[in-house]
Amino acid sequence: MARSVFGRFKKALVGAPLPTSAHAEERLTNAEALAILSSDALSSVAYATQEIVLVLGMAGAAGLGFTLPITGLIIALMVIVAISYRQTIKAYPHGGGSYRVSHENLGDLPGLVAGASLSIDYVLTVAVSTAAGIAALTSYLPALDAFRVPLCLAAIAVLMVANLRGVRSSAQILSAPTFIFMGTVLTLVVAGGLKLLQGDLAALPALEQNLRMTEEHGGQLAAVGGVLLMRAFSSGCAALTGIEAISDSVMAFKPIEWRNARRVLTVMVLLLATMFGGISVLAHQLGTVYRENGPTLLYQLGQQVFGNGPLLLLLQLSTLLILLLAANTAYADFPRLANFLAQDGYLPRQLTSLGDRLVFSNGILALSGFAGLLLVIFGGSVTRLIPLYAVGVFLSFTLSQAGMVVHWWREQGRGWLGKALVNGFGSVVTAVVTGVLLYSKFLLGAWLVVVAIPLLVTLFLTIHRHYRSVARRLRLAADVKLTLPPAPSEGGAPVVVLVGQLHRGSFEAVRYARTIAGELVAVHVDLGLGKAEAFREQWQRQLPEIPLVVLESPYRSLIDPVLDFVQRFEVDHRKNRDKFCTVVLPVFVTRHRWENLLHNQSTIALRRALRAQGTRVVATVGFYL
Repeated sequence: MARSVFGRFKKALVGAPLPTSAHAEERLTNAEALAILSSDALSSVAYATQEIVLVLGMAGAAGLGFTLPITGLIIALMVIVAISYRQTIKAYPHGGGSYRVSHENLGDLPGLVAGASLSIDYVLTVAVSTAAGIAALTSYLPALDAFRVPLCLAAIAVLMVANLRGVRSSAQILSAPTFIFMGTVLTLVVAGGLKLLQGDLAALPALEQNLRMTEEHGGQLAAVGGVLLMRAFSSGCAALTGIEAISDSVMAFKPIEWRNARRVLTVMVLLLATMFGGISVLAHQLGTVYRENGPTLLYQLGQQVFGNGPLLLLLQLSTLLILLLAANTAYADFPRLANFLAQDGYLPRQLTSLGDRLVFSNGILALSGFAGLLLVIFGGSVTRLIPLYAVGVFLSFTLSQAGMVVHWWREQGRGWLGKALVNGFGSVVTAVVTGVLLYSKFLLGAWLVVVAIPLLVTLFLTIHRHYRSVARRLRLAADVKLTLPPAPSEGGAPVVVLVGQLHRGSFEAVRYARTIAGELVAVHVDLGLGKAEAFREQWQRQLPEIPLVVLESPYRSLIDPVLDFVQRFEVDHRKNRDKFCTVVLPVFVTRHRWENLLHNQSTIALRRALRAQGTRVVATVGFYL
């Protein structure tokens, strides 16, 4: 009963399960991809210039004069990174994220560093985007500022549910706010530029800027120096986060995937450079200043250009929505990255499982939990989260581009030298930027990322060692016919034994089942991973005397097909009341409790479901790891 209630609630919340055959339909058009994969990068214009101005404001009007040179430098960097990733997309048409490129070309450790860096950055993307979105709301409605953290957590909950519903559902939700935001910001830039040319907008005098900045910085201003400029540059580099998202998600596009991905990347960078540059020009020309947790820079510019009319409301509403939904870039990419790491044995295997709506549900839940924790710890403040931001992504940029240099050198195809030089230049530039970010942000919070990356890599390696140890313990010779004990000479129960793979653990369960079975059938559930035929062939080669039934599961459920089969099996054997149908389940017994988290707990759920259905004998055969 409880299971059916939960099932109905889950169906109402995230929608009915989709069959695996619908996976091809869950691809994105270029317009949808621009919305779902570019929202992180495009939305950064809402806070990138703001963070530059916040740092430069420490030196008053003299410091604000460096806003445009720093913006120009960041746009140049943006173009360099985009050109490099266009090459990566074509070279890795099945998804060329930093982890895959680094792991294949530079080795395990650089790949894991890239994976750890990106994992941290995706969590920060959700936290920063959500905090910035709520800041846009509280700028317009200051009374809500006291509820900043609860509002952030509520926003993450909405995003989580939207993504659990599936790729196309989230794309449809995302498209309108993204395009409205782009249109409104471009309108702000054009209208502001025209008003400046016509003399309808007055810049804040330098003296008044200095007075305001002196008041906000404790009565004194800092001198313009190298460290201050590096801090401003590193804060503005938040504008580049999200550029890699498209190269991670090439397979989310409709065919031809790599060509469409490159087109969307080009359009995204052009829009991003125009919007970011335009906002910086307006802020510089108007002398707009910003203080932490005050009205956002974008809100102030909107108020000056649009007044307090409906366009200002539309700007704030679209900013709120795109910043909340910008986190969707991380929701699109973090589960895929976690899936790659889990496939390679560096994260729990559960992260490879597709949920009811053909998304990696466990990755979505994990991302939501970590981002929510960060928002609580840092009080939902964009300025407090920004120092942690971008360090990881630039480190992953560097490793990815260095990996591409090795890729071209190994391949040495047509024009390989020119391609290698492009990626090599990109790698050197992003490496320098990574050093600048670490130097300028280290004491402001970047040290947390520096500590977290090796800890995460250590965790990856610990998990990998466990899985390798388990694989050694479970390994069976693949071509040897296995010997079973004799079946009972008389009597014996009708027995069903569930087998997922043929290894020592499942073989022990089959051996036990053979000793008690008058009639024995092995059951394997095909979850649509394309491995059923190979498993059937292996079974016929190694255990030909035991009948094998392969159950199709178009919705990737292990429990439902088994319950249906066992129910029919029990009905067929109900004639003899002295014999109870027995279901045998193999189960791993780990040495340490934490290791249970690395193994699918489906046996527990299946045993509970069989009991609820009325199966009277359910036996588990433990294999001690």
